[in-house]
Amino acid sequence: MLRPKLTFLDRLYLPQILAGMWTTLKHIPRRRFTRQYPEEKFKLLGKYRGAPVLVRNQAGQVKCVSCQLCEFVCPPKAIRLFPGQRDQAAPVEAKIEKEPQDFVIDMTRCIYCGMCEEVCPEQAIFLKKDFAIAGYKRTELQFHKDKLLELGGVHEDPICKWKNK
Repeated sequence: MLRPKLTFLDRLYLPQILAGMWTTLKHIPRRRFTRQYPEEKFKLLGKYRGAPVLVRNQAGQVKCVSCQLCEFVCPPKAIRLFPGQRDQAAPVEAKIEKEPQDFVIDMTRCIYCGMCEEVCPEQAIFLKKDFAIAGYKRTELQFHKDKLLELGGVHEDPICKWKNK
């Protein structure tokens, strides 16, 4: 197969240079889209789900019951859950035996798919629309239980599943 024969104008390169200059000149009068990031926050558009965080209930207890479904369903295996026993000083109305001793989400591995939120039976994991997750070391991006609870806060849940009426 032979190359196509170039015309006289194609061999001059002048039409291509002028076409490139025309494209540049068309963009000069347009409005700029530069944001001054720390001062001017982004409004998140589109389908960004957010980063997973743990939440507490109204009583201040961890909602997670260490069922480990989030760990099993996580595609990149970014979640590690270490189950432990719930404190005996917890109120009798809480019929929960287990809570996580440690709950680690490696944000360098997380793909923000939201499957952990969907599979959680206790609604203990939520996706927070936070896009500024940064650190200087990889260990800073491994969020442990206290950091995840600090980011998640208290979730006001109208359904109190474990309370006696």
